[in-house]
Amino acid sequence: MRRQPTDPVFAAEPEPPVRACEHPGCPGGGEFRAPKSRLELDRYYWFCLEHVRAYNSAWNYYAGMNDSEIEAEIRHDTVWQRPSWKLGERHTPGYAERMRDPFGFYSGKAHSNGAHRSNGRANGHNGEAAARAASAREQALAVFDLEPPFTVVRLKARYKVLVKMHHPDAHGGDKAAEERLKIINQAYATLKASCFS
Repeated sequence: MRRQPTDPVFAAEPEPPVRACEHPGCPGGGEFRAPKSRLELDRYYWFCLEHVRAYNSAWNYYAGMNDSEIEAEIRHDTVWQRPSWKLGERHTPGYAERMRDPFGFYSGKAHSNGAHRSNGRANGHNGEAAARAASAREQALAVFDLEPPFTVVRLKARYKVLVKMHHPDAHGGDKAAEERLKIINQAYATLKASCFS
């Protein structure tokens, strides 16, 4: 039986050269690595098992840092050293000013008499026109900034935009945002009921 020559692809890899332990006076092989410093985590000392254990037990990653620097480092590590910001802080500035708010629901400047038309102009007349403008459907249309006729698809799309914009989680749990969301939900229910009735 003839023996097949060994394929060089499957040949045993040569043993890597053994490094010397970098601890002064140690004749052992440096098989284990340990980081040189907090600022050079990709550069290593090579030690034998005994000396790497001693080095690791004495090494403190946070040495030379005060409490606030340590806290900042830990917080930075929780997001894998990526930039982050609080939820709701990076919205488009000034968007609230561009949104039509005839009843002042979002600015907190709602008038007590509720006498506004859906186009945002004040209605100085009392009587039937004021009652019509103050009706639930008219207020809901004003909240959604919609003019009749509108489709259910358009209503749902506008609802999704408003909920994303005014959700309390996007504003750090703000109570005012929670109240705005309640108004939006109530207006949505009113308009949805009027579409299906």
